[in-house]
Amino acid sequence: MANSPQAKKRARQADKRRLLNASQRSAMRTSTKKVLKAISAGDKAGAEEAYKAAVPMLDRMAGRGLIHKNKAARHKSRLSKHIRAL
Repeated sequence: MANSPQAKKRARQADKRRLLNASQRSAMRTSTKKVLKAISAGDKAGAEEAYKAAVPMLDRMAGRGLIHKNKAARHKSRLSKHIRAL
């Protein structure tokens, strides 16, 4: 357990950051799942709309360091590939 005042503060900040990261990661995954759901339903228009919402979310999370930039690029590429195949 943290003893010094600065260690206690760092622990509080780490908890706050962990909760924020978990929330943002969940929102990112939800946006990706919406695209996948539309793709599996065969709804090309719906998939494109969901993709347009998911792309900025992935870019934002990559910019904040929640995921690596290459991971965001990989997800966007694969989703777009699936949409084109519809």
